[in-house]
Amino acid sequence: MARVLVVGIATLDIINTVDDYPEEDAEVRASAQATRRGGNACNTAVVLQQLGHQCSWAGTLADDASSTIIRADLARYGVNMDAVQVITGGSSPTSYVTLNKQNGSRTIVHYRDLPEYSLTAFKQIDLTGFDWLHFEGRNVAQTRAMLDVARQRTPTIPHSVEIEKPREGIESLCDGAKLLLYSRSYVQSCHVTNSETSDPVTFLQAQQQIMPTTEHICSWAGQGAWGVDQQGKILHSPAQGLPCVVDTLGAGDTFNAAIIHAKLAGLPLADSLRDACQLAGQKCTQQGLRGIVQRQR
Repeated sequence: MARVLVVGIATLDIINTVDDYPEEDAEVRASAQATRRGGNACNTAVVLQQLGHQCSWAGTLADDASSTIIRADLARYGVNMDAVQVITGGSSPTSYVTLNKQNGSRTIVHYRDLPEYSLTAFKQIDLTGFDWLHFEGRNVAQTRAMLDVARQRTPTIPHSVEIEKPREGIESLCDGAKLLLYSRSYVQSCHVTNSETSDPVTFLQAQQQIMPTTEHICSWAGQGAWGVDQQGKILHSPAQGLPCVVDTLGAGDTFNAAIIHAKLAGLPLADSLRDACQLAGQKCTQQGLRGIVQRQR
């Protein structure tokens, strides 16, 4: 078991399941509705807990009823919340999710009116007891400062960064990472300014040239995932064949957790990609994250 610190946001997800995705200006009836705790970093922490690790989450919470739901869910999985920063009078971030019953796709409208996690709060964390640090690539300036603090205080502890959205300056978070986890949407956004980065292989080769000591991995939904090792060799794992797709919400976060788990276990890149694609595929066949590891076995 490893001790892992994850830094990022928590949300309250309100999920409406519809028979098929509605057209603009339509009025449709949801066949089901669920309220769940969400957020990239928190989802990754919950999966890592189920994989046998002890996770601590660093992020902000409001003091409202939604945060009570978020806390209760994280506590149910055993995620430590000592590093949480509570914002008095704040409002919890909320994601309104339309889940298409036909193919499991999810469309998200996110509302946030809560300050991001602060450098001041991060500096209060004792990092010496952790084996791995994982950062959600958001709040770029503050997160960059947190990475600098982590490298100064605990230079031997490896860290990973999720590069999901094309935020301004997000590339500054890549320096010194042991592992960088790119999303398909981020790689495709790079194509807008550089035609040579339109596919995962070309993108990863370019990143490996820039940062040769970092492991670079890119998930690509139904096409599986690609990675490049420190020798520049590109590896690919196909997506798991699924009997049906129920819910893709959180599949990317599950993939990231499985990759971190594989790195902590010392698995080679090929095995890491295979195991992560399998677990992410398992997530797509079920609602939520509960019992995902037991179901896979």
